[in-house]
Amino acid sequence: MAFSSNEGGGKPMAAINVVPLVDVMLVLLIIFMVTAPLMAHKIKVDLPQANLDQRPDEAPPAPPITIAVTDTGQIYLNDQPVTRELLESALSVEAQKTPQPPVNVRGDATTKYRVVNEVVTIAQAQGMRKVGFVATREQN
Repeated sequence: MAFSSNEGGGKPMAAINVVPLVDVMLVLLIIFMVTAPLMAHKIKVDLPQANLDQRPDEAPPAPPITIAVTDTGQIYLNDQPVTRELLESALSVEAQKTPQPPVNVRGDATTKYRVVNEVVTIAQAQGMRKVGFVATREQN
């Protein structure tokens, strides 16, 4: 239902009321006039110039660390058998590297989830940020 004026005899109004728009624009203008001086820095600092021509070479991505867990609970770090204590110390050393290598956990299909969870918890406790799982794709 459209609004109508008295002079048109019930026809819809074709004019747009711009008074509220002008009011909003004037309020915004006053706000910007007040805040503009506050954006100026009072302390002048001579900033160094960036040289974008010479970029440092990015370090190559670190090879991933592979942790395999067998169904008997034996843990292998990069295909070498290790104990939980050796795993902790090796992962704490790897966590200090930059860039930090990702950890890939491979669990046997019959391995108890508790053992795999312990390995993931050890990796996260030592500061490893990227811990993932390796699985084989289903055969269709």
